[in-house]
Amino acid sequence: MPLRVTIVTQEGPLFEEDAADSVVLPGTEGEMGILPHHAALLTTLGFGELRVRKAGAEESFAVYGGVAEVRPDRVLVLADTAQSSYDLDEAKAHQARENAERLRREGVPADRSHMIIDEIRRATMEENILRKMKQRPPTVRIKTVEDN
Repeated sequence: MPLRVTIVTQEGPLFEEDAADSVVLPGTEGEMGILPHHAALLTTLGFGELRVRKAGAEESFAVYGGVAEVRPDRVLVLADTAQSSYDLDEAKAHQARENAERLRREGVPADRSHMIIDEIRRATMEENILRKMKQRPPTVRIKTVEDN
């Protein structure tokens, strides 16, 4: 029994796959692997890489919080924000991280410091995902909702 995987953001559906082999979720307490017949669970998501595998193909997403519902035959991700790794821009992520780090060094009001820290985490995560993608052997891409 394959997994049906759906990723939805506040903007709408981002990804749907009816026959995934596995999913790796960025839980707030660490990564968790999901295979068909997994026990039902509901978990919060942190900042991290979500990976969907299907017959040698892999699709990665940068996820910025949310929740995931896991059932034996499906995974539903309700992400605060998410984007395909193919839509990430290395130069933009690098520049965003540098800008946020500069603001932190210069000092920001206490009520804005969490926003700066989140921006650094977000940009660093995007850079890490892009670095990992370059190190992986080339795989076939699973189509996202926008590609259909």
